[in-house]
Amino acid sequence: MPKHCKASRNRTIELSAQEITHYAAMAVGNQKKYTLEETINKIIHGDSFKIMPKLAPNCVDLMIVDPPYNLTKTFGQNIFRQRNFEEYKKWLDDWLSLTVPLLKENASIYICSDWKTSIAIPEIAGKYFILQNRISWEREKGRGAKNNWKNCLEDIWFFTKSPYYTFNTEAVKIQRPVLAPYRDTNGKPKDWLEVNNEKMRLTYPSNIWTDISIPFWSMSENTNHPTQKPEKLIAKLILASSNPDDLIFDPFVGSGTTAVTAKKLGRRFIGIEREKEYAALACKRLEMAEHNSSIQGFENGIFKARNT
Repeated sequence: MPKHCKASRNRTIELSAQEITHYAAMAVGNQKKYTLEETINKIIHGDSFKIMPKLAPNCVDLMIVDPPYNLTKTFGQNIFRQRNFEEYKKWLDDWLSLTVPLLKENASIYICSDWKTSIAIPEIAGKYFILQNRISWEREKGRGAKNNWKNCLEDIWFFTKSPYYTFNTEAVKIQRPVLAPYRDTNGKPKDWLEVNNEKMRLTYPSNIWTDISIPFWSMSENTNHPTQKPEKLIAKLILASSNPDDLIFDPFVGSGTTAVTAKKLGRRFIGIEREKEYAALACKRLEMAEHNSSIQGFENGIFKARNT
């Protein structure tokens, strides 16, 4: 098969040079100042360090951030280079401090990290926000390691700007099979129900997530972004910590997962992306979301135990 031909089941979103130009033009460019109306439901193409000081203050209900981890990695035309740990913590502080004026007093914040950078997050973000929890999720796509444990765990640190914040527990319960289907004295199901001939129970969400699948080539949300997060993962954060029409902000939006998921769930969004190709991908995915609002692993308002 020629290299340029994709397998029939390969649904990865790819853009030609012409498409990159077309979709990147949909993003908001660099300006001296931005009104809130100019940025709502938009991808801003530019450097977050330069863009954030120009945004409207006190408007964000929920911030979700997946910053570059302290690894040397290529993102489009740029390379993020590994720093020593103190330099990386300073880099975290430099951008995180710029987000504080943008957040409402009842805002929530989620910051993604890998195992190496995870210990820096509460130290730096704790200067500005109140730590509420740490979510650890199984990234089952990790590669093998001959001389160490296979790395398939990432963290998401949950902060709030004040003690007053949104948390919708019922919106993020998980449907799991019932191993011991007890019945009450009248023979009726006790805390479970029959779903498609299976005995299921809605369980409270914990801070350990084993039900996430990393986007891969046969999934319609997959892109060529090297660190793309799954829509299902972001959907949990959005549903738990925001309400319909709230404003979701992502200063490192990448291929657009936060913005796309926010749109699918009836929230407003602002995303910033430095790379033209990824800004274009985000705009393309937002266009696709107008015709398909499904999120794999989330059906009829219920999170399934594992993506299928």
